[in-house]
Amino acid sequence: MTPQELEAVRARLETFAAEMFSGFARADQRRWGERYVRGLLTDGARKSMEPMAARLGVDRQGLQQFCTDAPWSHQLVLAELAWRMDAAINPVAWVVDDVSFVKDGDESPGVAAQYCGALGACS
Repeated sequence: MTPQELEAVRARLETFAAEMFSGFARADQRRWGERYVRGLLTDGARKSMEPMAARLGVDRQGLQQFCTDAPWSHQLVLAELAWRMDAAINPVAWVVDDVSFVKDGDESPGVAAQYCGALGACS
């Protein structure tokens, strides 16, 4: 999404993030969760912490700590999503294919060729 497209849906995204991360104990975890989702949605070839933080204008270390060091469980997010789907609260359809993003470049140190759904082959 372009910055303008992201700004147009910002209120909806903030509501979504508040709902999905409501089980997190700390406000900073909920805030970084929303920023991380926003970073994933922004245009850009790379979805690693440094490029996402630069596009968002936030501290890379904060995003990194949210993903690697924060004591939260993805199970909380999945449980919230499942509850909302079962209760028909803001029903949404989710299709996530985490292997559909084409790898940026052809050299990834320490990583073997990986299947990419968008290519229908390994890259």
